[in-house]
Amino acid sequence: MKKNSSLTETSLDNEARFFIDNLKEYDEYRLPQRAYHIIRLAIRDLILPPGKTILEREMAEVLQMSRTPVREALVRLETEGVVRIIPRRGFIVEPIEREDLKQIYEMVETLDGLAVSLAAVKIGEKEIQELETLIEQQEEALLQENLKKWATLDDQFHHIIIKFAGNKRLDAAIDIYSDQLYRARLFTINQRPVLNQSIIEHKAIISCMKTKDGAAARLVMQSHRNRAQREILVALDKIYDMESEENH
Repeated sequence: MKKNSSLTETSLDNEARFFIDNLKEYDEYRLPQRAYHIIRLAIRDLILPPGKTILEREMAEVLQMSRTPVREALVRLETEGVVRIIPRRGFIVEPIEREDLKQIYEMVETLDGLAVSLAAVKIGEKEIQELETLIEQQEEALLQENLKKWATLDDQFHHIIIKFAGNKRLDAAIDIYSDQLYRARLFTINQRPVLNQSIIEHKAIISCMKTKDGAAARLVMQSHRNRAQREILVALDKIYDMESEENH
């Protein structure tokens, strides 16, 4: 499934340069941290897509820093499985691998189930309203056919439930994989079935939380994640099959 990429393909296009130049919220960070967060976010949002190859010196130039903090950031991202470093040259954004994604979903399905069961017994009316507002915004995004906005709101829905669970270690464990799930959603979103089913399931999750039925909320959440996994894996196969046909 891996795509061969060569560093002769490298270049940061205008979209990537604009995206990086406008991430001002990291300006106060130490340089290695700033490089890490900006590159991570660019990969997450497919500004640097799977298989993209970038020279280290080019990234350093765009970030307006020396190569040393960029290298530190890349080492950290490599340990997270997001990039592959080519010594003394640059890096390749790792492709989205089917088996890796399947394993991540298997873990997150369980962790999200635990999170929603914890949140269900703690949640109040204000928090319920926050989740319902997100669902309304998702419905509007679908009507506008703004799929990227829908994906962002979907990500927020799950993150808020994790926050409401009030378990920092659980939050940290899920956060390790959240970017990869978001990236996969964006990458496959145009090949997936109509996304109304996710909204229906989100409403069912909230219904369980309103009655403080943590066990039911866990079951619905795990079913929700499992269905999404199946859809995304099918869409991923379709994309790679199309790319394979184009290359032949």
